[in-house]
Amino acid sequence: MLKLERRASYLECLGCSPTDTPIDESALRRLHIAHLKRVPFENLDIHLGRPIVLDEDRIVDKLVGGRGGTCYELNGAFAALLASLDVRVDRLEARVEGGATPSVPFDHLCLLVHLDQRWLVDVGFGACFAHPVPLVVEEPHVDPNGTFVVRPWAGDDRWLELVKDGSHAYRFTLTPLPLSAFEPGNHHHQTSPRSHFTHNPVCSRRTAAGGRVTLRGRRLIETAPDGTRTETELNVDAARAALASHFGIELPTYPG
Repeated sequence: MLKLERRASYLECLGCSPTDTPIDESALRRLHIAHLKRVPFENLDIHLGRPIVLDEDRIVDKLVGGRGGTCYELNGAFAALLASLDVRVDRLEARVEGGATPSVPFDHLCLLVHLDQRWLVDVGFGACFAHPVPLVVEEPHVDPNGTFVVRPWAGDDRWLELVKDGSHAYRFTLTPLPLSAFEPGNHHHQTSPRSHFTHNPVCSRRTAAGGRVTLRGRRLIETAPDGTRTETELNVDAARAALASHFGIELPTYPG
């Protein structure tokens, strides 16, 4: 459980306050979208040679200190924050299918939040849903990022599938797990050449206008809310400057 001072710092990092509690659907939406805008998805520590350790206090301190993190860190920290606000939250295993490489166990971490109803929550999966998705099977949910549907996973009733605009996003179970259960996936994505995390540094967040800005390797990708993309190739110094200006992350050297 997060201590009060650590929770207060986390809420301040999100631009929120204790007045956002107790948590109802509206407050959950505010916290979710604030997280997507203010805390980037990033894998920089992998390329800086720093181990990613799945410890809640350590992860929260990293985020509050101005960094982002991987799905394990972002959703792991958000789960800790919600739990400290007296919300029941479950960590769920998810797997992304159909990509360039096969999924692995504990490939992704998403969350299930229990309020008046159950909500699928995810602040660590790129341009996924902007607002939590009601966990109602086969009911379309219209979101700023598209239309999302939760469906049974074909052939295995232990899994559900999240579909975005008709395409697979990921499958997930409803079995609650401790953060430590995701160590195999965390280790894989830090070390395996099969993991896209080990190929290039990535930093990405939602913009205030509802678009997205991403630094992948030394390519800056700016996506407007209407989907228009602008891509710019940068040198190392410009990439380091972009990391600071777009994400507030200042490093002595750019690891890519």
